[in-house]
Amino acid sequence: MPDRSHSLRAHVLLLGVVFIWGATFVVVKQALADISPLLFNFLRMALAFVCLAAIYRGHFGRMNRLALASGAIVGLCLAIGYDFQTTGLRLTTPSKSAFITGTVVVLVPLLSAIPGLRVRHVSAPRWNAWLGALVAFWGIVLLTMPPGAGLDFHSIGLGDLLTFGCAVGFSLHVLALAHCSPQVDFEQLAILQIGFCTVFMGASLPWLEHPWVRWTPQVFVALGVTAVFATAVAFAVQTWAQRLLPATHTALILALEPVFAWLTSWVFLAQELGRRGTAGSLLILVGIAVTEFIPAPVQPTAHEGVPLT
Repeated sequence: MPDRSHSLRAHVLLLGVVFIWGATFVVVKQALADISPLLFNFLRMALAFVCLAAIYRGHFGRMNRLALASGAIVGLCLAIGYDFQTTGLRLTTPSKSAFITGTVVVLVPLLSAIPGLRVRHVSAPRWNAWLGALVAFWGIVLLTMPPGAGLDFHSIGLGDLLTFGCAVGFSLHVLALAHCSPQVDFEQLAILQIGFCTVFMGASLPWLEHPWVRWTPQVFVALGVTAVFATAVAFAVQTWAQRLLPATHTALILALEPVFAWLTSWVFLAQELGRRGTAGSLLILVGIAVTEFIPAPVQPTAHEGVPLT
């Protein structure tokens, strides 16, 4: 098992990644006025792949079939998550999209309870992981649902169903990394998952939207920031961190993304968090604390898996 210093470093770096993802909300929101969502995602991933390929170019000659298969599986899950999210957002409201996407914090423990999806030789999630996930999930409800809207599950439309597919895709991405990262160099897996994600996005782009773009400065800035920091750097860090962290811990840390998005919107767009949003943010932090600070007899990490071959 990894020592405590490496585990702490993984937690801190992954938290930094989630901060970057949340902080880029304003940048991407403004850029989408000048570019279609799926084309933006495709260009973002393509630029990120170029960056990673340049940095880790020495790894291409050492890639084997296991690395390629792992990259394809993880990249497919990533593409599913992003494409379902942006496609569903066309047909539903942003608040409902954020709420449904937030179910990843519940789906990861649920899916990891299935023996075929759980990393081998890793025990099922304990009570504190379930409790932490549920508390954080309710926090996301308070944070993302507009005041007075309530929860109306009788009006679920196609956009809502597509967005739920996004939550499933991101949950599977977390679990796929937990399975694959111990068996493949994190540099190779970082390159390959972004590369295969770009291929899958490019192949599906003509079927999912009519791409368009107006090349404005904010589009260039958004592509640069998201491709380099929010994709190339971020997914390299996440791939490395998941070698040391349980999948349920990763899911709870990822739940902080809407908190950082709200904070960034408050700073740059003067959007108030409000009492309900503040309560939701605190609940997410409580959910993470319940999972992180109640130790298990054996902390299951990706290192405890056995080879996939």
